[in-house]
Amino acid sequence: MEKMELIKREGLKGNPNLGLIGATLGFFIGFAAVSLYGPAAKNFKEILGLSGISLGLLVSIPQLTGSLLRIPFGAMADKFGGKKAFMILFLLSIIGMAGLIFILFNYFPDKLRMSHYPLILFFGALCGCGVATFPVGISQVSYWFPQKKQGYVLGIYGGLGNTAPGIFTLLLPFALSNLGLPKAYLLWFIFLILGTILYALISCDSFYFQLKSRNFTDEESKKIAFFLGQEIFPSSKFKEALIISAKNIKTWILFSLYFTSFGGFLALTTWLPSYFSLFHNLDIKTSGVLTALFFSILASLFRVLGGAISDKIGGERLSLFSFIIILIGSLILSFSFKFFFCFLGVILMSVGMGIANAAIFKLVPKYIKEAVGGAAGWIGGLGAFGGFAVPPVLGYFVDLLGNTGFARGFLVYALLSFISVLIIKLLLKNEKGEKCKK
Repeated sequence: MEKMELIKREGLKGNPNLGLIGATLGFFIGFAAVSLYGPAAKNFKEILGLSGISLGLLVSIPQLTGSLLRIPFGAMADKFGGKKAFMILFLLSIIGMAGLIFILFNYFPDKLRMSHYPLILFFGALCGCGVATFPVGISQVSYWFPQKKQGYVLGIYGGLGNTAPGIFTLLLPFALSNLGLPKAYLLWFIFLILGTILYALISCDSFYFQLKSRNFTDEESKKIAFFLGQEIFPSSKFKEALIISAKNIKTWILFSLYFTSFGGFLALTTWLPSYFSLFHNLDIKTSGVLTALFFSILASLFRVLGGAISDKIGGERLSLFSFIIILIGSLILSFSFKFFFCFLGVILMSVGMGIANAAIFKLVPKYIKEAVGGAAGWIGGLGAFGGFAVPPVLGYFVDLLGNTGFARGFLVYALLSFISVLIIKLLLKNEKGEKCKK
């Protein structure tokens, strides 16, 4: 009763569940931009005559800003709360989508030329600002919940939010065939605006940030919020969250793992439609359905499951298991040309990446609890950079080896996952040594 009276007296809003719902909705809205160009890549390739590298750059460009902006905006969420950061990123995404629609309605398809390619990249990069919402939401959710529930709630947040690229990869090919490219993106633009408005109405930061906005001191805000149930708090300075987390070696260990699991997930979400359509000669709709259902959405669902499992067996052990699965899947895809085995390889990589993504972020509050948002910015930002860096490399294999390059390119994932297994082995050895010392 005393807590309820305090909440009412100070005019505090929300609760942990509402905080989770709001952040997950915001992440879902922004993260859809991962699949901005993937389903339409074949259209752009044919009209503009793109090379493999240019195609890889096109489908991955939203991940450039979506990864780099995670770092400052993750820290910003530690200072001001997540809602303000979310709204800025949404505004930039809206500007990017508006610019893209202008080009499509005025030049697509007959007047579209290679000279428009830089502008298409630029507006795609702006749209990708929404992808940077991930660490912002991690911070927004983490400060609502106790340590013992972090794996579970972050698994829900990441898993459900991660379904956005898969759902849009599933729907966009049908919209393209029925409405055409300009109108399909216009519908996306409307969704982005309405989603932004809905997020603004229901989202709320944890009590600590609400109290600070009411001119309570940092110490007073923490004291009251702790009394109301908040366990995890950010550092008090804007830059400190980034500095503290950057000095922690565990931040960079988790980043290297996340580069493969989440960066790899982003890269394949955008690359697989081209892989299925150009390597296996499937139509765009079928390629979109396979990518959405059996890779992107499946990985997202396993991320939810992975969050719950990591609470029970630990993020390190679950990560080890998941990267072994990714290694097996990537080797199958590297040397198989038969659709059945390739399809099996895609599913294995989907399951492995989904579980790994949850397991790794279970470890963030454990290892860098004093600067969760800052660490999430480094790990999520630089890790997600894999989504931008890997597709052009895959495209290079195609330029170098022709159609066979679509298969051999997966050797990149085999190498990355093998390195990740070695890193986790060292983490487990270090953890065992610390327990023995105690």
